[in-house]
Amino acid sequence: MKKYLVKVASIAAVLSLAGCNVNDPNTPISQTDNNKSELSVVPDGIKKIAVVERKGNELVIPFTKYQLDNGLTVVLHPDNSDPLVHVDITYHVGSGREEAGKSGFAHFFEHMMFQGSENVADEQHFGLITESGGTLNGSTNTDRTNYYETVPSNQLERMLWLEADRMGFFLDAVTKEKFENQRETVKNERGQNYDNRPYGLLRERVNEALFPEGHPYSWLTIGYIEDLNRANLSDLKKFFLRWYGPNNATLTIGGDMDEAQTLAWVKKYFGGIPRGPEVLPPEYTKVTLDEDRYISMEDNVSLPLIYMSFPTVHLNHPDEAPLDVLMSILGSGKTSLLYKNMVKNGKAVQASAGHGCAELSCQFTLLALPAPGNSLTELEAILRASLEEFEMRGGATKDDIERVKASIVSGMVYGLESVSGKVAQLAAYQTYRSNPDGINDDITRYENVTKADVMRVFKTYIKNKHAVVMSIVPKGQPKAIAHEDTWQRYERNIPENDDNQDLVLRVGQSDFDRSVIPSPGKNPSIKVPDIYRNTLKNGVKVLGAVNAEVPTTTIQLRIQAGQTREAVDKLGLAALTAAMLEENTLKSSAEDISNKLQKLGSAVSFGAGDKFTTLSIRTLSKNLNETLAIAVERLTLPKFDEGDFKRLQKQQIEGLKNAKKNAGPVATEAFSKLIFGSNNSFAYSNNGTVESVAKLTLADVKAFYKAHFGPANAEIIVVSDIDNQGMVKHLGALNTWQGKSSKMPVIKPFPELVGGTLYFIDKPNAAQSEIRIGKRAMHYDATGEYYRADLMNYNLGGAFNSRINLNLREDKGYTYGARSFFNGNDFKGQYRAQAGVRADTTADSIVQFRNEISAFQKDGLTDVEVQFMKSAIGQRDARAYETPSQKLNFLSEIMTYGLDKNFVDEQNQILANIGKAELNSLAAKHLNLNEMITVVVGDKAKVLESLTPLFDKIVELDAEGKPL
Repeated sequence: MKKYLVKVASIAAVLSLAGCNVNDPNTPISQTDNNKSELSVVPDGIKKIAVVERKGNELVIPFTKYQLDNGLTVVLHPDNSDPLVHVDITYHVGSGREEAGKSGFAHFFEHMMFQGSENVADEQHFGLITESGGTLNGSTNTDRTNYYETVPSNQLERMLWLEADRMGFFLDAVTKEKFENQRETVKNERGQNYDNRPYGLLRERVNEALFPEGHPYSWLTIGYIEDLNRANLSDLKKFFLRWYGPNNATLTIGGDMDEAQTLAWVKKYFGGIPRGPEVLPPEYTKVTLDEDRYISMEDNVSLPLIYMSFPTVHLNHPDEAPLDVLMSILGSGKTSLLYKNMVKNGKAVQASAGHGCAELSCQFTLLALPAPGNSLTELEAILRASLEEFEMRGGATKDDIERVKASIVSGMVYGLESVSGKVAQLAAYQTYRSNPDGINDDITRYENVTKADVMRVFKTYIKNKHAVVMSIVPKGQPKAIAHEDTWQRYERNIPENDDNQDLVLRVGQSDFDRSVIPSPGKNPSIKVPDIYRNTLKNGVKVLGAVNAEVPTTTIQLRIQAGQTREAVDKLGLAALTAAMLEENTLKSSAEDISNKLQKLGSAVSFGAGDKFTTLSIRTLSKNLNETLAIAVERLTLPKFDEGDFKRLQKQQIEGLKNAKKNAGPVATEAFSKLIFGSNNSFAYSNNGTVESVAKLTLADVKAFYKAHFGPANAEIIVVSDIDNQGMVKHLGALNTWQGKSSKMPVIKPFPELVGGTLYFIDKPNAAQSEIRIGKRAMHYDATGEYYRADLMNYNLGGAFNSRINLNLREDKGYTYGARSFFNGNDFKGQYRAQAGVRADTTADSIVQFRNEISAFQKDGLTDVEVQFMKSAIGQRDARAYETPSQKLNFLSEIMTYGLDKNFVDEQNQILANIGKAELNSLAAKHLNLNEMITVVVGDKAKVLESLTPLFDKIVELDAEGKPL
């Protein structure tokens, strides 16, 4: 279900939803209106286009849509439930608007838009928003680019000033130096997320084979390195002038705002920006294949992979919805055909289906990774047989349709839990449909899907149709592919770059001084959630908070049965036991439970961490009793079937093997074992090691469950629209839970660290190196030295515009991101600085880390940095308690460390009173490089020689962190 739940995740409706009041989106509304829920007078130069209101308890996203004379569309969604606003500006341009030979421009430009504009200095965009307690980012896909901020509500005017300045006054601030720096950053992003990641080039190779040469979907949004290298400053400016006009943008604002004042600010800052060239909707061209195209590649992976991609329709096509239903039936969850035919029987460790849609094309995909002993050729045969089975059994069943629709509706409701989610959905509907109110259309099209529709689209787009079939196999195993290649990558035809076009700038108009940064309004009043405490009859403690905004319930039952309860020779046992609790019970099959949960729109899962195994429950509140009954059944009546154990054990082993191909997790785990000791189980990955998991038995799982899965010391944290008394009544389902519990084991002594040592792990041919520098540090303390040290580190490595990140990413272009942090709990703590850097910069990256850390230790913070930190951290609580997950985090902190909710007030008092002298003293105490070790995972042949002069001692390790 993941694919279309993401697509419609913020739609809010129930199956009996009545239609909401929507004006024709293309008909202007009178400029004066007596309706109390609407703005009575609209400023000159702005037209009111459409209004959607909430009636009663309808789950809708109310909004008003306006348009400026320059074509900018504005969508406002007032919501005063939290003292924050979310601002999103979406430009209808993505990689689908790029030309052949100029791939990656849309994404590259997204990076450039954070580098300052005429009245905003380099890095000031990040600085102003971070200092205000806000968060920001941008994203690019095939069809749109968006920029967004979530800030305290008093910062709204400043956000509009920032966004308007880079829309209307950007080009004069672009420099060659900024251009080159961000080009390197994008290359690092490609290296980290594509070239250096297992299976990272899958979609690039498939898209090349699926789409005709020159089709803008035939390349990825990240683009090709050679195209990025060929780009020049003139290309960038042309791209901006063509696509970044107000008439190709939607400004969507949600949160605690005064609508009249907001419109006045929008008019002030955006009204003088001239229109850009007219932009027509992209033209859809049907994609077809005349035969199956088999392609393959060798990669640094442990398991082969087979991937089939069928071209289908396009975003919002009438057949998109039934294809989504078909996708769910074939490959989503334990009720799917692929799970039954490939995963349940142990032939594959993973199998799934997808249906990703964009404006110019959708792809129906099938994916599988074989369990050892099974070939890609066999899996392809099973994939094709599963398609035949779907038709032979008569297609979709009534149960299938009911399950899919319920999952859609629950996803819609969950999407209402944050202002940012609602704003993102409004912006997407406006961008792709010219109407922010796409809710009713989506509800209707999915509700109206019939069994006949699903069979029709299967026969139209999948049955006997051709696909791209890709095999990815481990390096050195070319014969493991499913089929010999029948299609070869072509040499791209790159048109000559036309540099003779004159740039005609669009000069914005202003009747005020744009260089003056708007002052924020009065700081909003921030209130931490009210909490309640209770105890169940079996002693389980309950800590809860009411969230009345959305009718959902989120529960975490934390059982002290985590990794600390494992012996070192039983590593991975807690994780394997948690996985077993999601399988068959003594009353029901895993498939039956999955079917029930999907029809309820609920989720029940188990996961193991350092201290706890956590039972997580998410449901619509109206379905809480039924969902809790399933959760209790899984918790108290596990079947512990031998077949389930063998299958999950294989999956866990293969997951561990694959993780060893990713340099980031390898570096982090090696660092953890070095500072906490290989004789402490929590120093390892939660999933254990290949060696330890292979030795586990079903008897081990049963014994672990029997020894640790009782109610003593168990805790529940819950966020729901149901009040204390009602929730305790519902949680009574757990009163009969019995079983043994255990005490926290004694932690083994930590090893002595030899500061200044380099521990090196070879990853041949790695395009990047992963660096970890650090040491053991303090345990968690909400109001003690741990909290104060975290404040100290904020300017060094805790914010985007910290010294470390600005140096390595923004100034040097070595990395996609670098940071440092303190991390601790009640029995361990660490300080760590880290980054994934371009391989040829490994040595200098370490030098830069050292320079920044040592300078910070020696000289401390500046007065400006102290004030920046206090402002940023002091205001960020405005966005700390909005969603159920954020409230759960707050409750978790209280429950785990025995805090009162007023600890936040104490932290704020510390923040207000802490001075530069104390912060600098903490830096001097905790940032001694002589106490720190360094771990590097990279290509030995490329980088080790350059590292030798930097270290007195170098120890080479294998991928498990053991000395060679």
